[in-house]
Amino acid sequence: MDAALFYVLVGAVIVAAIARWRGWPAPLLVTVVALAASFLPFVPELQIDGHVLLNLVLPPLLYSAALNVSFVGFKRSLPQIRRLGIWLVLLTAAAVGLIAWWIMPELTLPGALLLGAIVAPPDAVSAAAIGRKLGLPRRIMTVLSGESLINDATSLTLYRVFAAIIAGAALTVWNGIWQFVLAVVVGVVVGLVFGIVLHQLRMRVTDPVVIGTFGLLVPFGAYAIAEHLGGSGVLAVVAMGLYVGFNAPRTDYTTRQQEVPLWLSADLLLESFVFAYIGLQFRRVLSDLSLESTEQLLLLAGAVLLVVLVVRPLYVYPAHAWAKFQERQRMRRWERVVTSGRFSERREQQANQRESSDQQQRSRRQPRTEAEMKKRLTEPDLDWRDNAVISWAGMRGVVTLATALAAADLAALDADASHAIVVVAFVVTVATLMLQGLTLPRLIRRLGIASDVDHNEDAEAIAAVRKRSREAGKAFLSEQREEWAKKYGPVEMEAFDAFTKRMTRVETDTDKAQEVEDSVPRPSYEDLVLLSKGWLHVRREILLAERDADNLDEELMRELMTAIDAEELALDTRGATRPQSRA
Repeated sequence: MDAALFYVLVGAVIVAAIARWRGWPAPLLVTVVALAASFLPFVPELQIDGHVLLNLVLPPLLYSAALNVSFVGFKRSLPQIRRLGIWLVLLTAAAVGLIAWWIMPELTLPGALLLGAIVAPPDAVSAAAIGRKLGLPRRIMTVLSGESLINDATSLTLYRVFAAIIAGAALTVWNGIWQFVLAVVVGVVVGLVFGIVLHQLRMRVTDPVVIGTFGLLVPFGAYAIAEHLGGSGVLAVVAMGLYVGFNAPRTDYTTRQQEVPLWLSADLLLESFVFAYIGLQFRRVLSDLSLESTEQLLLLAGAVLLVVLVVRPLYVYPAHAWAKFQERQRMRRWERVVTSGRFSERREQQANQRESSDQQQRSRRQPRTEAEMKKRLTEPDLDWRDNAVISWAGMRGVVTLATALAAADLAALDADASHAIVVVAFVVTVATLMLQGLTLPRLIRRLGIASDVDHNEDAEAIAAVRKRSREAGKAFLSEQREEWAKKYGPVEMEAFDAFTKRMTRVETDTDKAQEVEDSVPRPSYEDLVLLSKGWLHVRREILLAERDADNLDEELMRELMTAIDAEELALDTRGATRPQSRA
């Protein structure tokens, strides 16, 4: 088994590497190749317990995805994410369960609803990969990524409820609701505790190798402890990832530079293995079919697949329309508040409170303008084309297959029901990956969604940030110049001016500036390094302030932060290679 697992991992990574090289969707190609390879006699047949598969694969994949999700965008899109990640999963599970019970009564209603919970959550790995490749706007990517972070928690909670009912537990509706609430609260609390501890560790330990190693281990701990306490391990990992990712710009730049390639490699390895494992199950699924049950199972699988494909768009558009109706109602109430003058009075009271409050209270921003208040009352705009992409991005993945394999081991399920659940889950997973995964790029191109709107907005945001950076930088350098003049005397100001001109990219003769810097008697090299790092610190603080003020998209902020990190890396590299005699 160990050698077989290694061969599968190597083969899956090779196929994924070819797909990335050719610009193809790697999950789809890996699945197709694994499907074909499952019939080759020398290809090993992997059988991994579903619970083990979830515990080993899901935590790192979820944590990595949460690290890269914009928390600001996630918070703004939370109503849309909640509709898809909770209510759509519940609706899909109920619709699939009723249809499956009608077609195959032997499943029993709890067993049919268990099947519904298994096939309900989409896996956004494929959709996100396709969206990034085709340049989907961030408003859509945020919704799809956010949905994938919480729909697994809903599905796995439903799975536990129906599995308990099948095992003979007497559960009521209120018990089910209580289990769901408990899973959410405990999961989020455990995740935040782990996130706070990990962030404090990242702030105090400067060894990126140690921090990277802890980053690989902590998701498993958060997931296991949350599950042990009756909470949602998925939400624990998601909460921890969102907290750590949001605060990552405040850590040492070496930590960020270390973890990016680390998690990219881990994602490639795990995702390649997951989709290869899905494809390799084809031979096992066929061997589990009996001639007597084939026709009924294929009918059940086809019906469930149709329900999964149809329920999503039938829910997305009415839910969006209802949300817009509620939004208009909120805006009407808001306009009445503004017209009555109560908003001006409230804003004046808030201003007085801000003046009398301490720094901690001032950090809790309240809306100061009508524009900010309107932004809080509305959702990010999604038109019918955006909703079309979201409706069709419903590919199933590892959670569906792993929970189906775990359900097959339930003692209370008979053999026919277990086989039916595994077969249907496999058919739905592979069919949605092939059908929706192959047609989603064409749909995006035909709708013309991958526009340049984000690029135009990014250009404006970057221009505004650069303006503020220049102003803050000039103030910082002016303050530093006065301190240097007092400390070293006017003779050093020529070197200071030459150095700061190069640092701020003012047009000058670079060679001459270097000559002045090396020849004029001046403060130590460490003083100049501290000056440069202070300049970089000011620019980072501007980026964080603009993000926290919701003036700069978090993903764009991370890109700009990466550029500043590269500057600091170059500065440290130069210092490390500088002859000691010049220090």
